[in-house]
Amino acid sequence: RLICRLSEAPEDARHRPSVDILFASGAQVLGPRTLAVLLTGMGSDGAEGMQQVMRSGGYTVAQDAATCVVYGMPRAAKNRGAVREEASLEALGGRLTKLLT
Repeated sequence: RLICRLSEAPEDARHRPSVDILFASGAQVLGPRTLAVLLTGMGSDGAEGMQQVMRSGGYTVAQDAATCVVYGMPRAAKNRGAVREEASLEALGGRLTKLLT
């Protein structure tokens, strides 16, 4: 059984909640069964975590530039080579359903 909790750790985290910490935790616990999805947002939170998901054998999907309000977070992950697949916001639901079944 998986449990997700907000905490004050680590103290040096730039964001709370942090997508990087969530994805890294998933990669550590679930390894290749991890599916990380990164949506529109400013900054680079999530990019490092998506790299960790890929290193663990998991799968990563990011919202495409055309449908993002702000392409910052998905772009940062893509620039690091941490995005296996991009999808439009409209296509994400169907794509995730296929990946999970």
